[in-house]
Amino acid sequence: MTRYTIGPADEQVAVHVVGKLQRGRVPVVCVPGYQRNMTDFVDFARHFQRAFGDDWPVVLIDLKGRGRASDRRDKARYVTTCDAEDLIDVLALLPADAGIFVGQGYGGQVVMALAGQRPGLVAGTVLLDSGPLSDPRGLVRLRNNLRDLDGNRSEAGFRAMFRRMLAPDYPALPDAMLDMVAARTHYLDRRGKVRPLFDPYLVKMLERFEHDDILVPQWSLYNALSHAPLMLMRTQLTEQLRRESFEEMMRRRRDAEGYVLEGQGSPALLNTPEDVAPIAEFVRNIVTGKGKAAA
Repeated sequence: MTRYTIGPADEQVAVHVVGKLQRGRVPVVCVPGYQRNMTDFVDFARHFQRAFGDDWPVVLIDLKGRGRASDRRDKARYVTTCDAEDLIDVLALLPADAGIFVGQGYGGQVVMALAGQRPGLVAGTVLLDSGPLSDPRGLVRLRNNLRDLDGNRSEAGFRAMFRRMLAPDYPALPDAMLDMVAARTHYLDRRGKVRPLFDPYLVKMLERFEHDDILVPQWSLYNALSHAPLMLMRTQLTEQLRRESFEEMMRRRRDAEGYVLEGQGSPALLNTPEDVAPIAEFVRNIVTGKGKAAA
């Protein structure tokens, strides 16, 4: 894992490359959700390389304010356009002329913003529980869950609370796996205080949302992906992307491949060969010239 200084001297983005970066290889770049980090894609990277072979490069990223990246000094810059600018700089530093992006939730919106700024950097996109319109119900639930975690807990209480929060998204997942998902974004310090692996200000930014909000879809950003192949994926139980939004996205991009991951919510676990295989095939079609963009 490498930290790259991008923007202000005290701000860094964390990057981990699995496989071999070299000329002629377009890396798969994984962009996590709103408060999440690269650990959501560790299983994906392993299964992808087994399915794809040839040690193809997969780039895992912690955006600023998440995981092992530094927090932003200017909190107003926690927006998709600024995160997209950081991604552009990361590709330049690797170096990579373009990427095939896998964006979950907010991460997919960052990729759309990147395509709006530098379309030539996007060789293909997988949007997973992501689109031009977020579901306010999911934003409110996320905010409330993150608020409820604040405070002191015993280790048993910490695990019990997380299991209760995660169970609706992963009803078939055993407790041990739920604990692993919980550990990706929070830990219990020596004083029994629940600590997030992200800037707490990200929770504050969700305060303005309510269940009945009517958000305006940003179709212009979605259209910025029209020059390159697109795969649309949705988890069956997600509260981040409404089914009708997903269906409208498919209608507007009839060339896009569409998949639903059964029995799970956001973030998608991507921890089985069956869930990762369609993405590996999508990437293979792009790098061999078989992938198609909208006419």
